[in-house]
Amino acid sequence: MQRPLAGLTRRNAASEAVAGVTLLAIAVPLNIGYAQIAGLPATAGLYALVVPGLVYALLVSSRQVVASPDAAAAALVASSIGGLAVAGNADYLALAGAQAILSGALFILAAVFKLGFLANFLSKPILIGFVGGLALDILVSQLAKMIGVTINSGGGFAEKIRGLLLGLPALNGWSVLLSALAVTVLMYGRHLAPAVPWALIVLITATTAVATSGLEAEGVSVLGPVDAGPPSLTWPIVDWNMWLVLIPSAIALTMVTMAEGLLVARSYSQKRGYGTRPNRDLLAFGAANAAAGATGGFAVGSSTSRTAAMDQLGSRTQLPTIVAAGGTLLLLLYGTALLEHIPSPAIGAIVGVAILPLLGIRDFLMLWRQDRFEFLIAAVCFLATLLIGAIPGILIAFVLALVNLARRASTPAIDILAVDDGPGSSLLDPAPVGSPTAPGVLVIRMAAPLFFANGSVLTEAVQRAVSSIPEVHHVVIDPSGD
Repeated sequence: MQRPLAGLTRRNAASEAVAGVTLLAIAVPLNIGYAQIAGLPATAGLYALVVPGLVYALLVSSRQVVASPDAAAAALVASSIGGLAVAGNADYLALAGAQAILSGALFILAAVFKLGFLANFLSKPILIGFVGGLALDILVSQLAKMIGVTINSGGGFAEKIRGLLLGLPALNGWSVLLSALAVTVLMYGRHLAPAVPWALIVLITATTAVATSGLEAEGVSVLGPVDAGPPSLTWPIVDWNMWLVLIPSAIALTMVTMAEGLLVARSYSQKRGYGTRPNRDLLAFGAANAAAGATGGFAVGSSTSRTAAMDQLGSRTQLPTIVAAGGTLLLLLYGTALLEHIPSPAIGAIVGVAILPLLGIRDFLMLWRQDRFEFLIAAVCFLATLLIGAIPGILIAFVLALVNLARRASTPAIDILAVDDGPGSSLLDPAPVGSPTAPGVLVIRMAAPLFFANGSVLTEAVQRAVSSIPEVHHVVIDPSGD
């Protein structure tokens, strides 16, 4: 069995610890922003870094994937719980905790029954569309925060757009200026020096400017008081019928995190040359989500951006996650007063810039060039998530996944090979159709198992091949799909 913190040695311990400090600098402002997106207090985002981070780091087989609340999870929490309780109150926080516990239980069940293959139903086009729709919805909320306009963050996309447009005459000039400067630093900074924690620099600079210049009196919104103290073990007090109501959203959270988390883990393990155990990773996600729900946090997923940042720094272990958990605990114990004057426009800028890549513009263009049907799948998922909601969006994504699967199975690629039937010839030495040395034998290989939906496709392919090649004596069909 793989030991915890695989890959950690005396030689790399110092560099891994330094990477953990950088992860802390990236995660604190983002998690505060994601907690606000989810309709939760800042402490919920910070709590999700402590116990869940420790549990995940000690259980997971991936050496690099960083587990933390992310934009997609925050948006799903907001959209699924927003209609059940008032954002920010005790009932809302309890529902978010219960949702995380349910998601954790589903992850653990998936690990026990080895159901990681279910994540394959959320193909890349579906994830591009689904996550892109969530990202655009979040971006509108952050734009409102950046210009000092109040909108109903729990409403639908159309309602948010309407609120943003109606609020434009009342925008706050200082908020706009602060946001513009923050976005400029973040955008140019990550190109000039990607390893520098620009989000933390922006946060500290903006907070200092607001606290010393009296911009709060000019209408610039700030984070406000943040409760001090470590996370404590609690159980969400929720009626049993509400647990049932939360199951669909917990399933959605689990499937999206499962698909993205396993995909990212496989990608980095192949890139860096180490092995992973998908079902153990599912167990780690399950334990982390259960810990988040039981310690005042909310749903935890895989953070692609933070994983990429740690990879760029050369980190190849889970030690940075543990260091970030310890640093967050110290912040909660002794530094919450530092967070009180963080300006909301700066948080909006940090989150907005962080989720821009999730819009998937390049991915949509790539799909348009490579496969128009898969582009259509991504576009439908994008619009459904944006206009109907996250939960209906994930259901539509599953239907489209099945449609796409049926389409591929019913129209498989068929290779037609001609083999010379002269002395010494063999089916192991194929030649292309049309070759003058292969007039006698056809080998027809189908890239999918033969069943009723693609039988006619194979028949037509055989008929076309036989009619187009003279002097065919034998036809060999391989329908195995291997």
